[in-house]
Amino acid sequence: MEHVSVTEKENQTAITEFILLGFGDFHEMQPLLFVTFLFIYTITMSCNIVIVLVIAADHNLHTPMYFFLGNLSFLEICYTTTIVPKMLRSFLTVREMILFMGCVAQLYIFGSLAVTECLLLSVMSYDRYLAICHPLSYASVMNFKVCFQLAAGCWITGFLTPIAMMILTFTLPFCASKEIGHFFCDFMPLLKLSCTDTHLVEFLSFTVSACVTLVPFLLTLTSYYRITLTIWRIPSTTGKQKAFSTCSSHLLVVSVFYSTIIIVYGAPVGNQSPALNKAFSLLYTVISPMFNPLIYSLRNKEVKGALQKVGSKVFTSLKKSDNP
Repeated sequence: MEHVSVTEKENQTAITEFILLGFGDFHEMQPLLFVTFLFIYTITMSCNIVIVLVIAADHNLHTPMYFFLGNLSFLEICYTTTIVPKMLRSFLTVREMILFMGCVAQLYIFGSLAVTECLLLSVMSYDRYLAICHPLSYASVMNFKVCFQLAAGCWITGFLTPIAMMILTFTLPFCASKEIGHFFCDFMPLLKLSCTDTHLVEFLSFTVSACVTLVPFLLTLTSYYRITLTIWRIPSTTGKQKAFSTCSSHLLVVSVFYSTIIIVYGAPVGNQSPALNKAFSLLYTVISPMFNPLIYSLRNKEVKGALQKVGSKVFTSLKKSDNP
């Protein structure tokens, strides 16, 4: 028994890097996949950076709703940059390597940002609930101090939550293989590489996932349910349709985000299909960050107006520089 534990420890310390298999099964489609995801990454980064800059520059957007939207866009910039560049490299190389500590860093940052987004989306839905259902008391309840505390709480909780899981995961002996069947260092594919019992870690993963996804998701659904009841009382048919259109698009986005995370991290490791795991992971790591700014911010009249102001200022300054 002692000999086995020593061997496992040697195997664990011998691993200094992992191999990300990515989408190696689609070898002939690698160039097309590279161009497609590069385009998505460019759109995602551009939209979110523009939103952060516009919200910071326009004083009319210094409101609780846009404060949280600015946090979300900044989060999506970090979130996408943690995953996509490494994935793009995997399309250009036969074997994409990642150092052991690089894998630790990627998983921790990804996990922290994922938890933060789960909490932040719930806070944003609560903010909309107060604004629509309790407009008279909204300004006094959702003041700058409360907004800052809510946002800070999301970020701090997000970066503290994965620490225990990270310690448990990376102290496991990885002696089965160095090949991670994913496009990034994700929790479940890593557990499959361990040559010891992982039931305790899986149980803790399920518990943590339920707390940081299911609870905020239920709070979000409750907020939108109350919002829907309030909207239903609007006498104007046009106003009612517009409000329902906005709320339904918001609810669709958060439902896809929460549900895919619950499916991926709530199911036992042995019952997961690698192909489905990658497909669901793409939804919340690549697709969702692209659609969030389009759904939440760029459809708003205030943001469109602010973009026009910034665009006209830039055009005017460029015109003056050309004609000194």
